[in-house]
Amino acid sequence: MHQRLQKFTISAIFASLLATTAWAGPHPADPTKGGANGRIIRVTTLAKAGPGSLAEALAAKGPRTVVFEVGGTIDMGRDTLEITEPFLTVAGQTAPSPGITIVKGGIDLKTHDVILSHLRVMTGADGQAKLSGWEADAFSTVAARNVVVEHCSFLWALDENMSASGPRFTGNSVAEWRAGTSHDIVFRENIAAEGLANASHPKGEHSKGSLIHDNATNITFYRNVWAHNVERSPLVKGGAQVTMINNVIYNPGHRAVHYNLMNLEWGGHDYVTGEITAVGNVMRGGNDTDPGLPFLMLGGDGDLKYFGKDNRAVDRHGNPLPQFGRYGETRARLITAKAPLTDISRYSTLPSGEVETSVLQTVGARPWDRAPDDIRVLFFVAEGRGDIIDDEKEVGGYPHTVATFAPFVEADWNLDTMTPKSGRYPGQKAGPQEKLSSRDATMRQP
Repeated sequence: MHQRLQKFTISAIFASLLATTAWAGPHPADPTKGGANGRIIRVTTLAKAGPGSLAEALAAKGPRTVVFEVGGTIDMGRDTLEITEPFLTVAGQTAPSPGITIVKGGIDLKTHDVILSHLRVMTGADGQAKLSGWEADAFSTVAARNVVVEHCSFLWALDENMSASGPRFTGNSVAEWRAGTSHDIVFRENIAAEGLANASHPKGEHSKGSLIHDNATNITFYRNVWAHNVERSPLVKGGAQVTMINNVIYNPGHRAVHYNLMNLEWGGHDYVTGEITAVGNVMRGGNDTDPGLPFLMLGGDGDLKYFGKDNRAVDRHGNPLPQFGRYGETRARLITAKAPLTDISRYSTLPSGEVETSVLQTVGARPWDRAPDDIRVLFFVAEGRGDIIDDEKEVGGYPHTVATFAPFVEADWNLDTMTPKSGRYPGQKAGPQEKLSSRDATMRQP
């Protein structure tokens, strides 16, 4: 009886969401408009490269919005898509069902003024031997700026699932260092889950959520879910500046949020104090979470300035966990701030007690048309289930979708927000979305 009541409650939540929520469009705090007012480029094939491909659209020059007249899986064959041309919007919401999923690869974004929406990236080990050297991120910025990554699903990375990176030291001053690496990046409503642990990364265990590299600044995480990653939800490196609002961290292994300026990496350079503002976040332990794991841990030699408010941390039984802890015997200091270190007034902030229900409703790619693995991850978070994995085969392996096709009709879309004028998205489903077996589906019939 309890299990049936729990499933009904979850279903009711999703049904309420589907009736009321819009899933795309600009936010007043966004640092860019991407490819707004540029030309429309249509993706018409699932081939990894060539005419009509996503790769060709990404490589095009000038302001542009990429739309999709095809849905299905793009197999990158262990290659990484690189985005090097600025003023780009990629609108995965325009694809026919089941949307666009990139497998056996990832995305490296190396430019500025880009918006990525409603894509799925499922990197995976692809049969590579342990420690063999295949170490792709699902997504990373590389010395990029003015970027919005929203409503994407990043699973099964060999390095990080969702990161902001670049060189530590470009130039001769702190201002030049920060200008030369990633800055002004917004991660909003994304899933970063199931980073592969003991897989093909040459360093060994590497189930990691998000890395914010040294001196990256104005990095915002708003309403994301990290699930089943050993560490880095996120890891903030030396001198970086990060804001976290209303995120959910589920089943972290050895660390959840952590800061570490490593002397081994900063030798010869003066340390820069890092900054984290964390408001209304939720961390919940799972099957793999170390007992007593704190919400925030401090390691390394450099100091961290920190403002925290209304952050919840509980174990898998609902017992409170510490807000702060350390790893390593170092001289790093936690400097507590009395006010937010960034302007958080630009974002609507929920009380932490409301965050999990709200975020699970809207997070990830195409919430109106969820992929089976997104449904599985989110329902496992809600149910307190799931584990850190070593290989995508442990949870069923890569999706096998059939290509679908539908024309993109410009007159049907608000091109300034990339939302459908009808209010109905391609493939939108009514009612709750659950991953049901044939038997379960039969039992749901009236």
